[in-house]
Amino acid sequence: MIVTIKIGSNILSTKEGDFDISFLSSLAEDIKSLKQKGFKFIIVSSGAVMAGIKRLNISPETILSKQILASVGQSRLMALYDSIFLNYGLNVGQILLTSDIFTKSHMFLNAKQTLIGLLESDIIPIINENDVIATEELVFGDNDFLSAYVSYMASSSKLIIFSTAGGLFTKDGSNLINEVSNFEEALKQVNPSKSTFGSGGMLSKLQASMIASKLGVEVFITSKAYKLKDILDQKAMGSTVPASSKPKKNLKDVMMLASHPKGIIYIDEGAKKALLNRKALLAIGIKGFDGIFKKGDIVNISDEQNFIIGKGRVEYSSSELKSIIGSKNKEVIKTDYIQLIA
Repeated sequence: MIVTIKIGSNILSTKEGDFDISFLSSLAEDIKSLKQKGFKFIIVSSGAVMAGIKRLNISPETILSKQILASVGQSRLMALYDSIFLNYGLNVGQILLTSDIFTKSHMFLNAKQTLIGLLESDIIPIINENDVIATEELVFGDNDFLSAYVSYMASSSKLIIFSTAGGLFTKDGSNLINEVSNFEEALKQVNPSKSTFGSGGMLSKLQASMIASKLGVEVFITSKAYKLKDILDQKAMGSTVPASSKPKKNLKDVMMLASHPKGIIYIDEGAKKALLNRKALLAIGIKGFDGIFKKGDIVNISDEQNFIIGKGRVEYSSSELKSIIGSKNKEVIKTDYIQLIA
């Protein structure tokens, strides 16, 4: 059984702002024990920029500053994993990815071969976004989404996302959502909180989990207060997002879900119902859009509550779309080029 573990920057950090050595040591100890029972593990870890900040004290306000911080911090991050995991007899290997890996089949297959090779060689892959060379066109947004795509790539049975909140909570923060059975209802209920160091948050984790579910991966969002053994023994509190009973396995579908959107199209309720019934997106159902894109680009599709319900490949450029919004019988995105998340 292959398990993907996603660790964000805030999870790696203590309240004092230092690396949480205790958490990583506990994780390594459990991995060593569970590997003897046949488990294989992949870790998707943020923290390079945070590690760079601790060394350079530079503010990550621009793409270039983030690249500089990641360049210095990534080696420190891997040194941390290597030293702690080696203490438990575990070997780790680094993989740095950008989102175009998941949009070009030959690159995807090459990365998959490397990933599987590491697992077969009894090496734990430590995966992060390649912030050093990433541009706005090549970023995932955050590692919540990267962990979903990596889980698909490795055919993981389960994705465990450690969260400072300990799961998905309702907007008032009082109720834990134990299991997500209806994505649309969950999107209305979830607290749209953001993380401190990273770019993710509760809404990001839900939407990434929705994609993972569509790809056939079960997700469990929990707190680092629980040991990995207890999580896999179902003794931990958190939020479960079950794997879809009809997961997407076609590589073309996955590539569209993983593509970086060049814009966002906002649709009305009528258009949303049509999409959910596997119809094309017509211009008459579009309320507006953001971004600059050309024909053939991938865009996000948002409903009236500003929730991303899917992605699609547009038939019109942004300048062309501007002049046809509200028109009848104009297919902006054909049925075959729509991938729903909700």
